[in-house]
Amino acid sequence: MKLYGLKTCDTCRKAAKALPGAELVDIRAEPLSDALLDKALAAFGPALVNNRSTTWRSLDEAERARPARDLLRDHPALMKRPLIVAGEDLYLGWTKDVQQALGA
Repeated sequence: MKLYGLKTCDTCRKAAKALPGAELVDIRAEPLSDALLDKALAAFGPALVNNRSTTWRSLDEAERARPARDLLRDHPALMKRPLIVAGEDLYLGWTKDVQQALGA
């Protein structure tokens, strides 16, 4: 199981701690592969972009209007975190539903 997020993100650290054996991959150091980014965008659509983040608030309107894929490539911290890959399944965030689905 892999968790894609930021090593400095409290939510990502909580998820990693609750899921023994899960590997936390820092998306700033190791960006998502094109295949995984496309799969996540297909699964979650615009929800993959965290429009409540500090990074989002710092963007101008023209930048915000760009396609989600381009934004996430240029600004990895814009991704809602964590993106959890468990086998073929993808989970986004660390909500009660995700925790229950993963047995955490």
